[in-house]
Amino acid sequence: MTIDDIMRTSPVIPVLVLEDDCDPVELAETLVGAGLRVLEVTLRTPNALDAIRAMKGVEGAIVGAGTVLNEVQLAQAIDAGSEFIVSPGLTNPLALAVRDSGVPYLPGVSTAADIMRGLDLGLTRFKFFPAEASGGIPALKALSAPFGEARFCPTGGIRADTAAAWLAIPSVLCVGGTWFVRAGERGMSGVAERAKLAVQLDR
Repeated sequence: MTIDDIMRTSPVIPVLVLEDDCDPVELAETLVGAGLRVLEVTLRTPNALDAIRAMKGVEGAIVGAGTVLNEVQLAQAIDAGSEFIVSPGLTNPLALAVRDSGVPYLPGVSTAADIMRGLDLGLTRFKFFPAEASGGIPALKALSAPFGEARFCPTGGIRADTAAAWLAIPSVLCVGGTWFVRAGERGMSGVAERAKLAVQLDR
């Protein structure tokens, strides 16, 4: 799959920060069962790589690593079986390493200079991050205008009740959402309900 294929799979990519008390397999089964197949596991917790390995065994799941900052983390993520890589920013060393690996890549951008650097590297698919803090919908619309081939996955500050407005932007293929797993919540019924609602969002 290309990064474009992955971004078009569903309107929302759950961005998951997995703590020790979360069963990654149960979570993946719940999200995939509700229709969200693309799962981004951020490398922000000690168990993230093990969670990627476990989630890879869930039928239908497309599991990637997020918050990849450097080549060391890239190698660890690929070793864990990550099917795509997401980073919060765009650096030449990491972008070139991901390109050489052949793994689909979604680098973070927030400025015209970031996008131009990405285009120079042969990239046309980007994570607009942090979306709300970088100026929100007006900023992305303005950035999209001069870069007709670029497509985006806005992430950062987007909520269930604002996702539809982001998805209405022609250059947006999907959004990244962190609202699926709530701290202290027991069971997966709430996760399943939020996932089903996300699948219904129009693009």
